[in-house]
Amino acid sequence: MGMDSLRLRFLAALAVAAALVVQSGAAFAGVGQPSPWQVGLQVPVTEVAEFMHWFHDGLLWIISIIVLFVLALIIYVVVRFSEKRNPVPSKTTHNALLEVAWTIVPVLILVIIAVPSFRLLRLQLVTPPADITIKATGHQWYWSYEYPEDQNGGFAFDSNMDANGQPRLLAVDNEVVLPVGKTIRVQVTAADVIHAFAMPSFGLKIDAIPGRLNETWFKAEKEGVFYGQCSLICGQNHAFMPIAIRIVSEQQYAAWLTEAKQKFASTGKAPMAVASRADAVSAE
Repeated sequence: MGMDSLRLRFLAALAVAAALVVQSGAAFAGVGQPSPWQVGLQVPVTEVAEFMHWFHDGLLWIISIIVLFVLALIIYVVVRFSEKRNPVPSKTTHNALLEVAWTIVPVLILVIIAVPSFRLLRLQLVTPPADITIKATGHQWYWSYEYPEDQNGGFAFDSNMDANGQPRLLAVDNEVVLPVGKTIRVQVTAADVIHAFAMPSFGLKIDAIPGRLNETWFKAEKEGVFYGQCSLICGQNHAFMPIAIRIVSEQQYAAWLTEAKQKFASTGKAPMAVASRADAVSAE
């Protein structure tokens, strides 16, 4: 087999691989869950997650430019000031212009990064007026959820991993169901040790601490089932306490709410009273 034939086969294989990557691009950015061989972040479905992804990509460009610039400077210095080119060492002690430049330029870069960073923090931490409030409590090793009485709820249930369900290690027996396009306030705590409530597609992660009521929010813009996990090591079965939130239309949510009240009425769990932000702060 000649070199030309091998070269053609190699190029054909590259073309096929590139086509497969392009066609299966969605698999590399899972919607609501991680995908096999995923190399990117999960597809965002909230304003916060979209902003986080934009900020992440912007930082990647900034960091790449800085790395390449520093590499170019190192190569220039190695070549320009080598021993062969400079048999007599320079006696330069300083350069005022350079010292000012390498002080001011990094400060300007940090200011540019800080502006969207503060905006993202505000977007994450300032909870807008909520349409629905739920409470999530971490246990070793499952989650329990409460829907308050004053928001057409008044029931609670446990959510355990479904060992035989799909996707593996993410499916649960009782999913949280919420309507699309509504602002959801999530109050998070723990009953035993520290856990963390994390939903990558929502851009959401908050600690669940015993005796403390933390608060976060999200507004899902797409229907579907979205998965998360406890993201703080909390014991032997830490890997087996997933989070599953099903986002549905308002009509489907109303129907589920009616069924859920009947299904979970016999659990004996008392529904929560919604705590205000002031109550959450005082609890800290």
